[in-house]
Amino acid sequence: MQVHAFLSFPGTCEEAFTHYKTVLKGEITMMMKHEEAPEGEAPEAVDWRGKIMYAGLKVDDTMLMGADSQPDHYQAPAGMNVSLAFKRPARAESVFNALAEGGNITMPLQKTFWAQKFGMVTDKFGIPWMINCE
Repeated sequence: MQVHAFLSFPGTCEEAFTHYKTVLKGEITMMMKHEEAPEGEAPEAVDWRGKIMYAGLKVDDTMLMGADSQPDHYQAPAGMNVSLAFKRPARAESVFNALAEGGNITMPLQKTFWAQKFGMVTDKFGIPWMINCE
């Protein structure tokens, strides 16, 4: 079994996944817009048809998935974090700093009793992250 994170966005999924591709050095395996769905499956709202129905980002041996949720269905993330584990402190710092740009640092990246580096940040897209370096 594998567990993958699926992130919901209020219309910013394409921008977020393009950013995550660069930050996490991943590969976007799919990015399908609602307008690309089979006939009758796309939302009726014309302004929503260009939004993302599904995005997949392969990072090493895992997938980060996401989509835009229509305004009446979107809920901001709460009670969870996407946790990233790194072996190299420099890589942890680089990712933490990139995710922090335009976001909000909850806990600065620092040495803890369990890790060389640990920090928490909510990025500019509203996604909460935990960065851990053994």
